[in-house]
Amino acid sequence: MTAILTITLNPTVDLAVTTEAVQPERKLRCSHPLSDPGGGGLNVSRAIAALGGNSTAFAALGGPNGDQVMRLLAAAGIGVCAFPAPGETRLSLTATDQSTGAQYRFVMPGPEWSARDVSRALSRIARAAPEGGIVVLSGSQPPGVPPDFPAQLAARISRTQARLFLDTSGPPLHHLLSATAPPAGLLRMDALEAEELAGRPLPERADSADFAQDLVQRGVAEVVLVARGGEGNVLATREARWFAQAARVPVVSKVGAGDSFVAAFTLALSRGKSLPEALQDGAAAASAAVMSPATDLCRASDMRRLRAQCPVSEV
Repeated sequence: MTAILTITLNPTVDLAVTTEAVQPERKLRCSHPLSDPGGGGLNVSRAIAALGGNSTAFAALGGPNGDQVMRLLAAAGIGVCAFPAPGETRLSLTATDQSTGAQYRFVMPGPEWSARDVSRALSRIARAAPEGGIVVLSGSQPPGVPPDFPAQLAARISRTQARLFLDTSGPPLHHLLSATAPPAGLLRMDALEAEELAGRPLPERADSADFAQDLVQRGVAEVVLVARGGEGNVLATREARWFAQAARVPVVSKVGAGDSFVAAFTLALSRGKSLPEALQDGAAAASAAVMSPATDLCRASDMRRLRAQCPVSEV
């Protein structure tokens, strides 16, 4: 299996609680909080482990919260390449209103990074990147990390022949359009992010495929994925375009669906599967994830069962 390194610059201790009803100006009596290591890359590593695979998680950790993340990852059997963060690892809270089923997510910003912190992190990641492997950069960037960080990372790891998989948003995503770095191996975004990047609506899956393929032809990435929510996922390369349908399942929580997709897709490619097969695995894992509560991710048994409900077709 091809080695996988996930990168989380802004990890978190994810707390999940339920309460009878979320209302202002009253004490909300909550359930005992469930704790999980969070942040895009760590969620990808957790989902890879849940699906029977292995990865190493590069995570910037600091303070008692960082120590807790280390303990939680160790308990999950996930190898960690720890990088000293410039401050305390953040917390996030997901509160579920039992009366309506609505979820409220409170996400803290994380510690401020300096230019020196960024330079040191790039050097450490370049050393940790597996030769000929896959490096997954996923999740938000802490304050102070520049928008061109993904482009800088692509340039730094190019000598290792590792493929860079990006799941990013906001300014870092927009910066990729003008970057001069080597193309990413994979770029994933959701439908809203794709429309913001395109500057126009993308109402049909063919519209998403056209835009994704245009990004490939412009040298942004070798493969571009657009997640179209409950409809499914579009993938484009220079020569082909595919669509994987999402399974019809009861939605308990959408938290972690994207990370579960990236995990299953990456794991499939690391095991030598084709792009359409990896796309189908990713769609099944994302569908499985929405069936699980709060910060839980996909379950392998659900993913295997749902795979047949996620057919892949050409667009």
